[in-house]
Amino acid sequence: MARKPEEGAAASREPAELAPPAGSFGAADGARGRAGAVAPRAAGGAEARDAAEAIEAIEAAVLALRRSGRRGALARLSARRGRRAGAHAALPDAVFELLDAVAAAGERGGGLTVTEAAAALGVDQPRSSRLAAQALAAGLLRREADQRDGRRSPLRLTAEGREVLGRIREFRRGIVAEATAGWAAEDRATLARLLTRFLRDFGAVTGRGGEVD
Repeated sequence: MARKPEEGAAASREPAELAPPAGSFGAADGARGRAGAVAPRAAGGAEARDAAEAIEAIEAAVLALRRSGRRGALARLSARRGRRAGAHAALPDAVFELLDAVAAAGERGGGLTVTEAAAALGVDQPRSSRLAAQALAAGLLRREADQRDGRRSPLRLTAEGREVLGRIREFRRGIVAEATAGWAAEDRATLARLLTRFLRDFGAVTGRGGEVD
């Protein structure tokens, strides 16, 4: 049966939002032309949004880790689990951060003076001096003469300092293992690789050698 004229027109008409402008392509060509022109922009916009969201998520994670460290979350957890005990339990957390910084310098083949430790920890010189004095008095650090520069007296870990720091690192690694216990092995490996890469590249931009303040 022959279709009514208005039914034929309705069947061939595009929706208003897809209709080509008057005097341009035909309906089919117009749809293809617009799809080809708009699709790359849409893809580019989606990629830009994804990149912005990823960067925002990384920034938020870095800030959360900083806040957690500054609030002493690991130290409180250690105390709750009975791991913070013994002769050095009353020392402030910053003393153990100093041990970490001294150990890291030693692993790079160098040593930290009190002034250099202040920069590494992000504290002023008097604060660094007090922390070093506490660590020295507790037998965790010792001063060593620099054979190449008599003006420098770098700090070094004592045997007791290495033992204490070893226990701290063991505890931290245990918490990381606990937090990622449900992860696939490849996910942990990917995080380790990418986080190490991020810290290296972040340090190259900020000039902090892989440190995130």
